[in-house]
Amino acid sequence: MGTRRIAVTVDGVRYTDDVEPRLLLVHYLRERLGKTGTVVGCDTSNCGACTVHLDGLSVKSCSVLAVQANGSEVLTVEGLERDGQLHPVQQAFHDNHALQCGYCTPGMIMQSIDLLGDNPDPSEQEVREGIEGNLCRCTGYQNIVRAVQDAAQKMKPGASASQPAAQSVAGGGA
Repeated sequence: MGTRRIAVTVDGVRYTDDVEPRLLLVHYLRERLGKTGTVVGCDTSNCGACTVHLDGLSVKSCSVLAVQANGSEVLTVEGLERDGQLHPVQQAFHDNHALQCGYCTPGMIMQSIDLLGDNPDPSEQEVREGIEGNLCRCTGYQNIVRAVQDAAQKMKPGASASQPAAQSVAGGGA
């Protein structure tokens, strides 16, 4: 069958590799490039844990071949941080306790960023519809929805990016 040479930019770094034509993008990212924040949840494209951005759009990387990413730009959850600062969606997930086990979180964050790119001020229902291809088995989604809406507010033009985050403990209490 042979290998195919690909050139792909991942998180701003250009890589050129020889890959098997059947190698999935998720396995290329994890095994070749060490991008283990992109997780394998189901290998059937049902859960969305492996969601990354391919040329600016969210894709489930378990349903994309690495050769299909040739010449493209891939952004993983590891590529979101800038100058030591979390992306506003990452920060909102932290601030709103939008994770429990954390397994779905990378894909959920990547899908949420794509959602906010299309709809910068989504209603609760629009958030739920926008993330419906990403499954979470722990949280019940309420805090995830809250986090996406919180990030939307903080990402609006004119919003202060340096607002101090409220200090709170998971499980509530004041």
